[in-house]
Amino acid sequence: MKILVINPNISEDVTRLIEREARRSTRPGTSLTMATAPFGVAYIETRAEAQIGGYATMQVAADLYAGHDAVVVAAFGDPGLTALREILPIPVVGMTEAALHSACQQGGRVSVIAISQRIQAWYRETIHGYGFGSRLASIRALDEPLAHIGRVQEDQGERLVALAERAVAEDGADVLVMAGAPLAGLAREVANRLPVPALDGVTCALHQAQALVDMAARTPSAGSYAAPPVKPCHGLTAALTQLVGSRTQPATLS
Repeated sequence: MKILVINPNISEDVTRLIEREARRSTRPGTSLTMATAPFGVAYIETRAEAQIGGYATMQVAADLYAGHDAVVVAAFGDPGLTALREILPIPVVGMTEAALHSACQQGGRVSVIAISQRIQAWYRETIHGYGFGSRLASIRALDEPLAHIGRVQEDQGERLVALAERAVAEDGADVLVMAGAPLAGLAREVANRLPVPALDGVTCALHQAQALVDMAARTPSAGSYAAPPVKPCHGLTAALTQLVGSRTQPATLS
């Protein structure tokens, strides 16, 4: 099994964090291809940045998906996830959706621990969009500027643990999700210090991607996730154009 893992941010040091945790979550016989967005921002906090990250992720996936069995979108908020499900013939899994499904299998109410205040609105909208709004106990976030996105765990680890403890004590969280690619691996490191389960989106996404490959579900030819209708395209990469616009037209009956 071969899985393409895409970091929708441009930070290579964050990609290395993702890879370290992803490799802990693969089975024997599963290999990974790691990729970083070729354009965009260091880390996504806003709706606008998410749109940019989603497009970058689609471009990378279009270029590299061939020969892979599944794709993982490795940023919280899952930029580009549903769009990729429309155009790719293999399973696509996002960190947020995977973590929320896994969390709701372990408890009633879920709290998300995040790296910035600004990021909360986008996270909340994403969680509600997936239908988990009624299970969300809280989003707790750091409230000071980040000196280096690749060192958030070292610089802010104790504050993040404190936020997690407050989410349990004050918000009634039954499960915690340590949100965002810069926190990849943190849940594994601090799990024994917390009174409820703590989940990592990378871990959840890798396990679910491997499970979906095992299920071997067919690619839809109907419904809202069937391939998009053929139409002219301009300004896209050749690989992305092939997926969204210039496939061979189906034969018509005379």
